[in-house]
Amino acid sequence: MPAYLIANIHVTDAEKFAAYRAQVAPMIARFGGRYIVRGGELTVVEGDVTLDRLVILEFADMAALRRFYDSADYAPLIRLRQAASTGEVALVEGYAPPA
Repeated sequence: MPAYLIANIHVTDAEKFAAYRAQVAPMIARFGGRYIVRGGELTVVEGDVTLDRLVILEFADMAALRRFYDSADYAPLIRLRQAASTGEVALVEGYAPPA
């Protein structure tokens, strides 16, 4: 079953965040992930949504996502992202319809 990393990012230092983005994209691919949403235009149609830069990554399963997120390779990039932004990150199991 696919698993997703969903992040709502509020960039506070554009230069540092650009360095994060440049390094994280190839790492995501190396761990088998792919971007579903990467900070595109957001149009709120209902409610009081406080999303800023929405990012959704897809991995084959939760184990693959955890290998990426918990890796020693990603740890310094987490610190760089946190130095360049605030926000929320969640790891979510996807839905696999019954066969």
